[in-house]
Amino acid sequence: MKQAVMTRPGAVEYRDVPAPRAGAGEVLLRIKRIGICGSDIHVNHGLHPFTTYPVVQGHEFSAVVESVGEGVAGVRPGMKATARPQRVCGTCKPCRRGDYNICDHLKVEGFQAPGVAQELFATAKERLVVLPDSMSFEQGAMVEPAAVAVHATDRAGEIMGKNVVVLGAGTIGNLVAQAARCRGAKRVLIVDLSDFRLEIARQCGTDNVSNAGRESLRDAAARVFGTEGFDLAFEAVGAEATLEAAVGAIQKGGRIVVLGVFGQKPRVYMSAVTEWQLSLIGTLMYKHEDYEKAVDLIASGRMITEPMVTAHFPFERYAEAYAFVDKQGGSTLKVMIDL
Repeated sequence: MKQAVMTRPGAVEYRDVPAPRAGAGEVLLRIKRIGICGSDIHVNHGLHPFTTYPVVQGHEFSAVVESVGEGVAGVRPGMKATARPQRVCGTCKPCRRGDYNICDHLKVEGFQAPGVAQELFATAKERLVVLPDSMSFEQGAMVEPAAVAVHATDRAGEIMGKNVVVLGAGTIGNLVAQAARCRGAKRVLIVDLSDFRLEIARQCGTDNVSNAGRESLRDAAARVFGTEGFDLAFEAVGAEATLEAAVGAIQKGGRIVVLGVFGQKPRVYMSAVTEWQLSLIGTLMYKHEDYEKAVDLIASGRMITEPMVTAHFPFERYAEAYAFVDKQGGSTLKVMIDL
Protein backbone atom coordinates (compact mmCIF):
# COMPACT_ATOMS: atom_id res chain seq x y z
CA MET A 1 0.00 0.00 0.00
CA LYS A 2 1.03 3.64 -0.42
CA GLN A 3 2.27 5.59 2.59
CA ALA A 4 3.33 9.25 2.81
CA VAL A 5 6.34 9.84 5.07
CA MET A 6 7.76 13.23 6.05
CA THR A 7 11.45 12.39 6.11
CA ARG A 8 12.50 15.88 7.18
CA PRO A 9 10.78 19.27 7.39
CA GLY A 10 9.19 20.05 4.05
CA ALA A 11 10.05 16.71 2.41
CA VAL A 12 7.33 14.09 1.78
CA GLU A 13 8.37 10.69 0.42
CA TYR A 14 5.98 8.03 -0.84
CA ARG A 15 6.70 4.43 0.03
CA ASP A 16 5.18 1.08 -0.82
CA VAL A 17 4.80 -0.78 2.48
CA PRO A 18 2.99 -3.96 3.52
CA ALA A 19 -0.67 -3.39 4.36
CA PRO A 20 -1.50 -3.76 8.06
CA ARG A 21 -4.02 -6.27 9.34
CA ALA A 22 -6.56 -5.95 12.11
CA GLY A 23 -5.23 -7.75 15.16
CA ALA A 24 -7.27 -8.84 18.15
CA GLY A 25 -9.38 -5.93 19.37
CA GLU A 26 -8.50 -3.83 16.32
CA VAL A 27 -10.32 -2.42 13.31
CA LEU A 28 -8.70 -1.96 9.90
CA LEU A 29 -9.72 1.28 8.19
CA ARG A 30 -9.50 2.38 4.58
CA ILE A 31 -8.67 6.08 4.80
CA LYS A 32 -10.80 8.45 2.72
CA ARG A 33 -10.07 12.03 3.87
CA ILE A 34 -7.31 13.59 5.95
CA GLY A 35 -7.53 17.14 7.26
CA ILE A 36 -4.41 19.28 7.57
CA CYS A 37 -4.24 21.22 10.82
CA GLY A 38 -1.98 23.92 12.21
CA SER A 39 0.10 21.40 14.15
CA ASP A 40 0.79 19.52 10.90
CA ILE A 41 2.06 22.77 9.41
CA HIS A 42 4.40 23.21 12.38
CA VAL A 43 5.81 19.73 11.66
CA ASN A 44 6.22 20.65 7.99
CA HIS A 45 8.26 23.70 9.05
CA GLY A 46 10.30 21.77 11.62
CA LEU A 47 8.79 23.84 14.43
CA HIS A 48 6.85 21.21 16.36
CA PRO A 49 8.73 20.68 19.63
CA PHE A 50 7.54 17.10 20.21
CA THR A 51 7.92 15.52 16.76
CA THR A 52 10.94 13.78 15.29
CA TYR A 53 11.52 12.59 11.72
CA PRO A 54 10.69 10.50 9.80
CA VAL A 55 7.02 10.70 10.69
CA VAL A 56 3.78 9.54 9.08
CA GLN A 57 1.36 12.41 9.58
CA GLY A 58 -2.43 12.56 9.68
CA HIS A 59 -4.73 12.58 12.72
CA GLU A 60 -7.93 14.29 11.46
CA PHE A 61 -9.58 11.76 9.17
CA SER A 62 -12.55 9.77 7.98
CA ALA A 63 -12.51 6.22 6.73
CA VAL A 64 -14.48 3.10 5.87
CA VAL A 65 -14.12 -0.07 7.93
CA GLU A 66 -12.20 -2.62 5.85
CA SER A 67 -12.18 -5.52 8.33
CA VAL A 68 -12.35 -6.24 12.05
CA GLY A 69 -10.10 -8.31 14.27
CA GLU A 70 -10.90 -11.05 16.74
CA GLY A 71 -13.08 -9.96 19.64
CA VAL A 72 -14.49 -6.86 17.93
CA ALA A 73 -18.27 -6.57 18.16
CA GLY A 74 -20.67 -3.92 16.89
CA VAL A 75 -18.53 -2.91 13.94
CA ARG A 76 -18.76 -4.32 10.44
CA PRO A 77 -17.02 -3.70 7.10
CA GLY A 78 -18.47 -0.80 5.12
CA MET A 79 -19.25 1.40 8.11
CA LYS A 80 -18.00 4.98 8.07
CA ALA A 81 -15.70 5.76 10.97
CA THR A 82 -12.97 7.88 12.48
CA ALA A 83 -10.84 7.37 15.60
CA ARG A 84 -9.09 9.23 18.37
CA PRO A 85 -5.34 9.51 17.71
CA GLN A 86 -4.35 9.30 21.39
CA ARG A 87 -2.14 6.47 22.59
CA VAL A 88 -2.13 6.47 26.39
CA CYS A 89 -0.56 4.33 29.10
CA GLY A 90 -3.67 3.77 31.22
CA THR A 91 -1.62 3.53 34.42
CA CYS A 92 -0.39 7.06 35.24
CA LYS A 93 -2.28 9.25 37.70
CA PRO A 94 -4.14 11.30 35.01
CA CYS A 95 -5.19 8.09 33.25
CA ARG A 96 -6.36 6.48 36.49
CA ARG A 97 -8.60 9.43 37.28
CA GLY A 98 -10.02 9.42 33.73
CA ASP A 99 -8.00 12.31 32.30
CA TYR A 100 -6.21 10.19 29.70
CA ASN A 101 -6.11 13.18 27.32
CA ILE A 102 -3.28 14.50 29.52
CA CYS A 103 -1.61 11.11 30.06
CA ASP A 104 1.95 11.40 31.38
CA HIS A 105 3.08 9.24 28.46
CA LEU A 106 0.70 10.53 25.78
CA LYS A 107 1.64 9.82 22.19
CA VAL A 108 -0.43 11.32 19.38
CA GLU A 109 -0.63 9.60 16.02
CA GLY A 110 0.85 11.82 13.35
CA PHE A 111 3.40 13.29 15.78
CA GLN A 112 4.94 10.84 18.25
CA ALA A 113 3.38 7.75 16.63
CA PRO A 114 2.58 6.89 12.99
CA GLY A 115 -0.52 8.62 11.64
CA VAL A 116 -3.06 7.81 8.95
CA ALA A 117 -1.30 9.16 5.84
CA GLN A 118 -1.60 5.78 4.16
CA GLU A 119 -4.23 3.75 2.38
CA LEU A 120 -5.01 1.40 5.29
CA PHE A 121 -4.65 1.96 9.01
CA ALA A 122 -5.28 -0.32 12.00
CA THR A 123 -6.62 1.17 15.22
CA ALA A 124 -7.88 -0.13 18.55
CA LYS A 125 -11.64 -0.68 18.75
CA GLU A 126 -11.77 1.39 21.96
CA ARG A 127 -10.63 4.47 20.05
CA LEU A 128 -12.96 3.95 17.09
CA VAL A 129 -15.94 6.27 16.57
CA VAL A 130 -18.56 5.06 14.09
CA LEU A 131 -20.08 7.76 11.88
CA PRO A 132 -23.66 7.79 10.59
CA ASP A 133 -24.08 6.99 6.91
CA SER A 134 -25.57 10.44 6.39
CA MET A 135 -22.27 12.15 7.20
CA SER A 136 -19.95 12.98 4.32
CA PHE A 137 -16.28 12.03 4.45
CA GLU A 138 -15.46 15.74 4.74
CA GLN A 139 -17.70 16.05 7.79
CA GLY A 140 -16.14 12.92 9.25
CA ALA A 141 -12.66 14.38 8.96
CA MET A 142 -13.86 17.46 10.85
CA VAL A 143 -14.89 15.45 13.91
CA GLU A 144 -11.41 15.66 15.47
CA PRO A 145 -11.19 19.49 15.54
CA ALA A 146 -14.86 19.65 16.53
CA ALA A 147 -14.07 17.41 19.51
CA VAL A 148 -11.35 19.88 20.53
CA ALA A 149 -14.02 22.59 20.60
CA VAL A 150 -16.48 20.44 22.51
CA HIS A 151 -13.88 19.64 25.16
CA ALA A 152 -12.79 23.28 25.46
CA THR A 153 -16.33 24.52 25.97
CA ASP A 154 -16.88 21.81 28.57
CA ARG A 155 -13.76 23.02 30.40
CA ALA A 156 -15.30 26.50 30.48
CA GLY A 157 -18.08 25.44 32.83
CA GLU A 158 -21.58 26.92 32.52
CA ILE A 159 -22.10 28.73 29.20
CA MET A 160 -25.87 29.04 29.10
CA GLY A 161 -26.83 32.71 28.94
CA LYS A 162 -23.23 33.95 28.83
CA ASN A 163 -21.72 36.51 26.48
CA VAL A 164 -18.74 34.82 24.85
CA VAL A 165 -15.72 36.07 22.91
CA VAL A 166 -13.61 33.76 20.72
CA LEU A 167 -10.21 35.12 19.72
CA GLY A 168 -9.18 33.49 16.45
CA ALA A 169 -11.45 32.46 13.57
CA GLY A 170 -9.38 29.57 12.29
CA THR A 171 -10.89 26.10 12.22
CA ILE A 172 -10.68 25.63 15.99
CA GLY A 173 -11.93 29.12 16.84
CA ASN A 174 -14.82 28.77 14.39
CA LEU A 175 -15.82 25.45 15.94
CA VAL A 176 -15.46 26.79 19.49
CA ALA A 177 -17.82 29.64 18.62
CA GLN A 178 -20.31 27.12 17.27
CA ALA A 179 -19.94 24.81 20.28
CA ALA A 180 -20.56 27.76 22.61
CA ARG A 181 -23.68 28.63 20.64
CA CYS A 182 -24.85 25.01 20.86
CA ARG A 183 -24.34 25.11 24.63
CA GLY A 184 -26.69 28.06 24.97
CA ALA A 185 -24.43 31.12 24.91
CA LYS A 186 -26.45 34.33 24.83
CA ARG A 187 -24.24 36.04 22.24
CA VAL A 188 -20.94 35.03 20.64
CA LEU A 189 -18.37 37.40 19.15
CA ILE A 190 -15.48 36.03 17.09
CA VAL A 191 -12.36 38.10 16.40
CA ASP A 192 -9.65 37.67 13.78
CA LEU A 193 -7.39 39.64 11.42
CA SER A 194 -8.67 37.81 8.32
CA ASP A 195 -11.89 39.02 6.69
CA PHE A 196 -11.99 35.74 4.79
CA ARG A 197 -12.11 33.71 8.00
CA LEU A 198 -14.63 36.04 9.57
CA GLU A 199 -16.90 35.60 6.55
CA ILE A 200 -16.62 31.82 6.88
CA ALA A 201 -17.58 32.22 10.56
CA ARG A 202 -20.70 34.09 9.45
CA GLN A 203 -21.54 31.29 7.01
CA CYS A 204 -21.24 28.87 9.94
CA GLY A 205 -23.75 30.84 12.00
CA THR A 206 -21.62 33.24 14.06
CA ASP A 207 -23.11 36.61 13.14
CA ASN A 208 -21.05 38.87 15.44
CA VAL A 209 -17.54 39.30 14.04
CA SER A 210 -14.73 41.82 14.43
CA ASN A 211 -11.49 42.43 12.57
CA ALA A 212 -8.87 43.12 15.24
CA GLY A 213 -6.87 45.19 12.78
CA ARG A 214 -9.67 47.75 12.58
CA GLU A 215 -11.43 47.49 15.93
CA SER A 216 -10.15 46.93 19.47
CA LEU A 217 -11.64 44.12 21.51
CA ARG A 218 -13.04 46.64 24.00
CA ASP A 219 -14.82 48.51 21.20
CA ALA A 220 -16.09 45.32 19.60
CA ALA A 221 -17.39 44.06 22.95
CA ALA A 222 -19.18 47.36 23.60
CA ARG A 223 -20.77 47.22 20.14
CA VAL A 224 -21.99 43.63 20.49
CA PHE A 225 -22.65 43.25 24.23
CA GLY A 226 -23.30 46.83 25.31
CA THR A 227 -22.79 47.53 29.00
CA GLU A 228 -23.07 43.81 29.84
CA GLY A 229 -19.63 43.08 28.43
CA PHE A 230 -18.46 39.47 28.30
CA ASP A 231 -17.45 37.08 31.06
CA LEU A 232 -16.11 34.15 29.06
CA ALA A 233 -13.37 34.14 26.42
CA PHE A 234 -11.55 31.51 24.39
CA GLU A 235 -8.00 32.22 23.18
CA ALA A 236 -7.56 30.16 19.99
CA VAL A 237 -4.59 31.96 18.43
CA GLY A 238 -1.58 31.33 20.65
CA ALA A 239 -0.32 34.92 20.71
CA GLU A 240 0.54 37.25 23.55
CA ALA A 241 -1.49 40.08 22.01
CA THR A 242 -4.75 38.11 21.98
CA LEU A 243 -4.29 36.81 25.52
CA GLU A 244 -3.49 40.34 26.67
CA ALA A 245 -6.60 41.66 24.93
CA ALA A 246 -8.78 39.06 26.64
CA VAL A 247 -7.35 39.82 30.09
CA GLY A 248 -7.76 43.55 29.53
CA ALA A 249 -11.33 43.52 28.26
CA ILE A 250 -13.15 40.72 30.10
CA GLN A 251 -15.51 41.42 32.99
CA LYS A 252 -14.28 40.98 36.55
CA GLY A 253 -14.62 37.38 37.67
CA GLY A 254 -14.44 36.19 34.06
CA ARG A 255 -12.94 32.99 32.67
CA ILE A 256 -10.45 32.68 29.84
CA VAL A 257 -9.98 29.25 28.27
CA VAL A 258 -6.66 28.92 26.46
CA LEU A 259 -6.54 26.63 23.40
CA GLY A 260 -3.85 28.39 21.36
CA VAL A 261 -0.42 26.80 21.00
CA PHE A 262 2.11 29.44 22.03
CA GLY A 263 5.41 29.37 20.16
CA GLN A 264 6.88 31.81 22.69
CA LYS A 265 6.14 32.32 26.37
CA PRO A 266 3.54 35.10 26.66
CA ARG A 267 3.64 37.82 29.28
CA VAL A 268 0.36 38.02 31.19
CA TYR A 269 -0.77 40.99 33.26
CA MET A 270 -1.10 38.95 36.44
CA SER A 271 -2.13 41.93 38.55
CA ALA A 272 -5.34 42.05 36.52
CA VAL A 273 -5.79 38.29 36.91
CA THR A 274 -5.60 38.59 40.69
CA GLU A 275 -7.29 41.96 41.24
CA TRP A 276 -10.17 41.12 38.92
CA GLN A 277 -10.32 37.47 40.08
CA LEU A 278 -9.99 36.07 36.59
CA SER A 279 -9.62 32.37 35.84
CA LEU A 280 -7.15 31.13 33.23
CA ILE A 281 -8.14 27.62 32.17
CA GLY A 282 -6.07 25.24 30.06
CA THR A 283 -7.55 22.63 27.75
CA LEU A 284 -5.96 19.81 25.74
CA MET A 285 -7.44 17.63 23.04
CA TYR A 286 -10.54 15.62 24.04
CA LYS A 287 -12.02 12.49 25.50
CA HIS A 288 -14.09 9.82 23.80
CA GLU A 289 -17.36 11.42 24.82
CA ASP A 290 -16.23 14.67 23.18
CA TYR A 291 -15.82 12.79 19.89
CA GLU A 292 -19.29 11.32 20.24
CA LYS A 293 -20.79 14.73 21.03
CA ALA A 294 -18.98 16.24 18.03
CA VAL A 295 -20.46 13.57 15.75
CA ASP A 296 -23.93 14.33 17.11
CA LEU A 297 -23.55 18.10 16.61
CA ILE A 298 -22.28 17.76 13.04
CA ALA A 299 -24.71 15.03 11.99
CA SER A 300 -27.67 17.00 13.37
CA GLY A 301 -26.66 20.15 11.49
CA ARG A 302 -26.21 22.20 14.67
CA MET A 303 -22.50 22.47 13.94
CA ILE A 304 -21.74 23.56 10.36
CA THR A 305 -18.45 22.44 8.82
CA GLU A 306 -18.89 22.57 5.04
CA PRO A 307 -17.83 26.24 4.50
CA MET A 308 -14.56 25.60 6.32
CA VAL A 309 -13.32 23.07 3.75
CA THR A 310 -11.61 25.39 1.29
CA ALA A 311 -9.46 23.06 -0.83
CA HIS A 312 -8.85 19.41 -1.73
CA PHE A 313 -5.61 17.74 -2.86
CA PRO A 314 -5.09 14.14 -3.95
CA PHE A 315 -2.92 11.93 -1.77
CA GLU A 316 -0.10 12.07 -4.30
CA ARG A 317 0.16 15.87 -3.86
CA TYR A 318 0.55 16.01 -0.08
CA ALA A 319 3.52 18.39 -0.22
CA GLU A 320 1.61 20.73 -2.55
CA ALA A 321 -1.19 20.93 0.01
CA TYR A 322 1.28 22.22 2.60
CA ALA A 323 2.65 24.76 0.14
CA PHE A 324 -0.89 25.89 -0.63
CA VAL A 325 -1.60 26.50 3.06
CA ASP A 326 1.61 28.50 3.42
CA LYS A 327 0.83 30.60 0.37
CA GLN A 328 -2.82 31.28 1.17
CA GLY A 329 -2.33 32.08 4.86
CA GLY A 330 -5.48 33.69 6.23
CA SER A 331 -7.35 33.07 2.97
CA THR A 332 -7.88 29.39 3.61
CA LEU A 333 -9.16 27.19 6.42
CA LYS A 334 -9.36 23.41 6.21
CA VAL A 335 -7.46 21.67 3.41
CA MET A 336 -8.36 18.04 2.77
CA ILE A 337 -6.24 15.20 1.40
CA ASP A 338 -8.33 12.77 -0.66
CA LEU A 339 -7.56 9.07 -0.93
